Amino acid sequence: MPRPICFMIMPYSTKPTSASQGSGAPDKVNFDRLWEAALRPAIDQAGYEPVRANEDIGALIITEMIERLAISDLVLADVSIPNGNVYYEVGIRHAAQKQGCIMTAATWSKPLFDIDQMRRIRYPLPTESISDDVAAEIKRIVAAAIPVMSAGDSPFYQVFPKYPEFDPVRATSFKKSVEELSRFQAEIIAARTATGQDRRTRALDLRARYYTGGPVQKAVAIELLYTLRDSTDWTTTLEFIDTLPGDLRNSPLVKEQRALALSKSGDHDTAIGALRELISSSGDTSERRGLLGGRYKKKWNTTHNPADLDRAIAEYETGMKLDLNDYYPSSNLARLYRTRKRKGDDDKARISAAVTVIACERARLRKTDDEWLNPTLLGAAFDAGDVDKAQELADQVAMDGYGAWKLETTLDDCRTAAGLYEDPRRSELLAIVGQLEALLPPKPAAK
Repeated sequence: MPRPICFMIMPYSTKPTSASQGSGAPDKVNFDRLWEAALRPAIDQAGYEPVRANEDIGALIITEMIERLAISDLVLADVSIPNGNVYYEVGIRHAAQKQGCIMTAATWSKPLFDIDQMRRIRYPLPTESISDDVAAEIKRIVAAAIPVMSAGDSPFYQVFPKYPEFDPVRATSFKKSVEELSRFQAEIIAARTATGQDRRTRALDLRARYYTGGPVQKAVAIELLYTLRDSTDWTTTLEFIDTLPGDLRNSPLVKEQRALALSKSGDHDTAIGALRELISSSGDTSERRGLLGGRYKKKWNTTHNPADLDRAIAEYETGMKLDLNDYYPSSNLARLYRTRKRKGDDDKARISAAVTVIACERARLRKTDDEWLNPTLLGAAFDAGDVDKAQELADQVAMDGYGAWKLETTLDDCRTAAGLYEDPRRSELLAIVGQLEALLPPKPAAK
């Protein structure tokens, strides 16, 4: 008699875990061994026919994959490591079937996004290639949980239990909410593009009108947070964060921003502790490592303790390696290496500056909406000692105007970077600094 089908979605071969130190995770996981020794036998023991995507003859094209996700009696998805394909396939299954999607994960895993809020079968996974004893334990845990969890509704159907039918009242309310959010975003853009005191006034007005305490849409709260951060002062930003509802205040993104605000207000050690706790509890990211590096850099600027300089470099290095597309960690390294002046630091400085330039160019191609992208790219060209690139960007600044490149903020860093080179490169770079300086409006005469 044919058995019901369980379609397994999971990474293939051996993959890095990218887990934080102290989490108990191995550096890598052999997912093929996990499948053969533990998950396939568990599915079989639970009464299902186990099928894994890479067992198909020939390439599994996307239409076949979607068919299996939609029609299989059960889908088991392993989310031990953040994997784009697995996350995408979980989303398809959640929308395609009301029930029959179960996630599994190692006990040390820190899934990203909303996946982290969903129930999972947790199992031990202490080594890259699991032993027979560990495989037997995983098999026992997963096989016992499948009958219990297979009947649970997907999050999509918990929100829309009668999909594809919608409650007309709810649909009308949703459209009204989206229209209001669109108007709010237009006001946010207007505030962020304003200058001087007008920018601060607009930001404070938005806070007063859109948040008076209590429940608030997450999108509204985050936009207000970023606008207050960039348009007012750090004390105002901290006060806003500390009035948010608990679920928002304790979200990883808001914790990151609170740590940044604490450090900018002068409390570097508390910020460092908060960031390390966040990495431990919610996982490692280039953003969090970059923020940690920034806190140690601030301490170095005050203490001139070589240990703080070494820690800043170490955190920025880790952030750069976690995501080479994130130009923030690498953009801070070149001048720190040249400040430290250890053997090999000059070569490291050139490499990190080149990584920053490439990451910024990628972001420009993707049309990233980051007001600091242009100034970061300009500074990286000077850090790299790339005269041709610096000249090309200087010509672009002349076309775009100094404001689009935050030249008043960036020029001193460019001058400092140029001064770290020997002639003739130093003279060539300083000449370009002079071209850029000429683009700034004249300073008011002293009275």
